[in-house]
Amino acid sequence: MDKIITCINCPVGCRMTVQLSDEGVFLSAAGNTCPRGAKYAEQECTKPLRMITAVIPVSGSSRPLSVKTSAPVPKDRIREIMRVLAEVSVDTPVAAGDIIVRNILNSGADIVATRNL
Repeated sequence: MDKIITCINCPVGCRMTVQLSDEGVFLSAAGNTCPRGAKYAEQECTKPLRMITAVIPVSGSSRPLSVKTSAPVPKDRIREIMRVLAEVSVDTPVAAGDIIVRNILNSGADIVATRNL
């Protein structure tokens, strides 16, 4: 089975044809101009990962706090993680880099503040 994807590792944006077995196992990638493209194609077609960015409420403030994951998380867990974040609120002061939720849903990624408040 072939799949067409666009690499997002660099600004070139190579369009690649990825060949997968009928069971979804990565076989090859063509069309990439660097080795990073093939690595990205395998990861994207077998276990896609994404960084999450969000905002959460701050007690006593009308301004929300922007947060992000410290590492990419499995794409299929984004909704579940966002449901957890919908229940999170913080108190001031908060510094950029503070861990708001450690190892969210045992994903290996922390939720980290992206600014001071």
